[in-house]
Amino acid sequence: MKQTRRPAPAPPERMSEPAESKPAFTPSRPLAILLVLFAFSGAAALIHELLWFQILELVVGSSAVSLGILLGTYMGGMGIGSLLLPRWVSRQHHPLRVFALLELGVGVLSALVFFAVPVVGHLLRGSGGAGAGGLIVRGLVACLCLLPPTALMGATLPAIARWIEASPRGAAGLGALYTSNLLGAIAGCLLAGFHLLRFHDLVVAMLVAVGLNTVVGVVSLALARRTAYTPEPGIMPTDTTPVRWSTVHVVTAISGLCSLGGQVVWTRVLALLLGATVYTFSIILAVFLFGLGLGSSAGSMLAHSSRDSRRELGYCQLLLAAAVAWSAYAVNRSLPWWPINFNLSNDPWITFQLDLARCAWALLPPTVLWGACFPLAIAAATRRDTDPGRVVASVYAANTLGAIIGALAFTFLLPVFGSHGEQRLLVVLAAFAGGLLLAPAAWRGGGGVALARSSALAGALAIAVLLAWRLPPLPQALVALGRFATFRLNSPGAPREAGKDPLIQFMGEGLTESVAVSEKDGVRVFHVSGKIEASSSYIDMRLQRLLGHLPALVHPEPKSVLIVGCGAGVTAGSFVPYPSIRRIVICEIEPMVPQHVTPYFSEENHAVLSDPRVEVVYDDARHFVLTTKEKFDIVTSDPIHPWVAGSAALYSADYYRLVRRILNPGGVVSQWVPVYQASEDAVKSELATFFQVFPNGTAWAGINRGAGFDMVMLGTEQPTRVDLAALRERTGQPGMAQVNESMLGVGYRSALELLSSYLGRAQDLTAWTDGAHINRDREPWLQYRAGWDSYTQQPNNLFDAIARYRKFPRELFVGSPELQQALIDAGAAQAAANASPPGGPPPPR
Repeated sequence: MKQTRRPAPAPPERMSEPAESKPAFTPSRPLAILLVLFAFSGAAALIHELLWFQILELVVGSSAVSLGILLGTYMGGMGIGSLLLPRWVSRQHHPLRVFALLELGVGVLSALVFFAVPVVGHLLRGSGGAGAGGLIVRGLVACLCLLPPTALMGATLPAIARWIEASPRGAAGLGALYTSNLLGAIAGCLLAGFHLLRFHDLVVAMLVAVGLNTVVGVVSLALARRTAYTPEPGIMPTDTTPVRWSTVHVVTAISGLCSLGGQVVWTRVLALLLGATVYTFSIILAVFLFGLGLGSSAGSMLAHSSRDSRRELGYCQLLLAAAVAWSAYAVNRSLPWWPINFNLSNDPWITFQLDLARCAWALLPPTVLWGACFPLAIAAATRRDTDPGRVVASVYAANTLGAIIGALAFTFLLPVFGSHGEQRLLVVLAAFAGGLLLAPAAWRGGGGVALARSSALAGALAIAVLLAWRLPPLPQALVALGRFATFRLNSPGAPREAGKDPLIQFMGEGLTESVAVSEKDGVRVFHVSGKIEASSSYIDMRLQRLLGHLPALVHPEPKSVLIVGCGAGVTAGSFVPYPSIRRIVICEIEPMVPQHVTPYFSEENHAVLSDPRVEVVYDDARHFVLTTKEKFDIVTSDPIHPWVAGSAALYSADYYRLVRRILNPGGVVSQWVPVYQASEDAVKSELATFFQVFPNGTAWAGINRGAGFDMVMLGTEQPTRVDLAALRERTGQPGMAQVNESMLGVGYRSALELLSSYLGRAQDLTAWTDGAHINRDREPWLQYRAGWDSYTQQPNNLFDAIARYRKFPRELFVGSPELQQALIDAGAAQAAANASPPGGPPPPR
């Protein structure tokens, strides 16, 4: 009997869609409504993310290690949620109802995180100390707080994927939802960065995000009641089988790694060019998300019509090698030399348009391709007999895992490889991922066809490696070639190579900041975050030493000092000549500053780092002040400008209360106030905030040619009282000779002349600061206002406005009428001496 041969069953591979396949969306599955809901969900997620970073930085600290913990926890929670939903939630439940409950849960848990984290941080004050132990404890707190809401966020896309047909057409529809989510994220990023946190506080922003989650949840529940859902037959209600990782998952993980790695590197470099304000970071993130959304939309359409999504995914990766090389060239070699004159307009919105155009010019090519990779990966991994939620979850988890590795590795390895080396690595990884997908197809077929395909692939990979090798070196923006440029210098490398540009002494990229030291006309300059932070010029030296000598002379006998921010080390070095001081602690967030920058100013800072009394602590200042059990006689704070993202936390009333807690009885706090490049409202806010915590505070002026240049605020627990006779006797002792010499080097011929820089008391300046915003942790008004002001030309007459309220308080400067008159005369003499050019010391009397 003739046997009939039965055809072998088709393997469970991705199948091309038959012509009679049903559409992924029908009137009972409305795509338009889902697109709007996913956009709202994306907007809420980005607002929550920005708020979490704000409040968790106050507990964990804002160092690179702390931020790495936060970012890793956020991305890890998203990946965990995407993997657990297909295992724990049955397909019998309506996907829209599951999605609604997830969104409502995100809103509730996010609100709990917002209010619970500060309380937990307060309870854990001092747990583990200021070192690694404290960081581990707070890192665990961040994980425990962030994992629940982020896991629910990560589960939303796999949940809704079950409402979509398991086919390439369905994968295209899912890509459209992903695109909508990204567009909503862009809106949330811009809404939070340019409006909610600028005009309101963190609570209002949190309520807006929770409101969006609530709207999405309620509408989804209503839609679930009006639409029918029947699970596709042949698929188990829950899938507990292990995820089978394929080449597509590996490539997706590499794509996520490169995407987040590129964001880390290019955000650092672009911030040097555009200014490290909160607005710059919002623009960069918005452009990145826009590119991902645009690419996701294009990838969805390509997945809808393609019969081989795996091949298209491989081509995208090869194109990424060239796109990354383009971005590296644009960021490092093209944008720094764009002929842009920011003085043509005082409107920040005009500047934002220029910044947006520059970011788009540099970042759109690779971000579009990264965005296209996700829907193509879903389409390539889709199987007819597999739960769509599980497919999406596995691809999403792979992408998230790669993103975690990329964010952490490219952050912590930046000091090792530099931005140049990391951009080379991005090119090589993209080319490797493309070859991994295309190599099997290149070797299939006839001999000639296989040879041609293999040769073309090998040539493409060789070109990618050549592009990586030819990438430009370190960004020229490291020496402030951006908005706040002073010296137009070339970048030879980090550290400086012999025989290169003689103006550059050092340049390097650290964990948290990029730094450089340059010298011109005998003046050494310290650059950080794209701007000049300190120098050896007479004006800067005068201020930096005033910040140290003033509290040291007001305090009758200081023994211990805490300096927040090392910089050039001049303020810390001002305490070295005082014989009574036994301990000097310098808290610096960036290790590269004390190790490489400060030694260039050893002559000006009295070789402070070689003094045996000095200890350098590498930590975020908020974290150190929060956790230290040590108390100090003097705490002096010289942070970077408040418009630099994250620095306004060192100008808040909450921070000043922490500082007051670590003061010994009779202790003194000094705080730098930048008057230049600042509006009157911002300066009022800084003074009013400080005086709210230190109502006995005083203001002192660093004077340049008789006009205000910078200010120093002095805070004490009790009313400040300076005994002029005792001070004159103290500074006349032989052991204070080096102190007098240090003051003389910046134009202060005596302690009385230094005290003549007095500007006013808190009670005298109340009329001027009345109605000023108080900068608080939950209302970071100063960061956004100062950042906005940095884009405009500010008037330089604030000293005159404050000096109108100046009075000479005899209860502050206690002494004989002769000494008090001598102090008044010293002030007049100082004003006359300041008529000399600021480039050198004033002439002797």
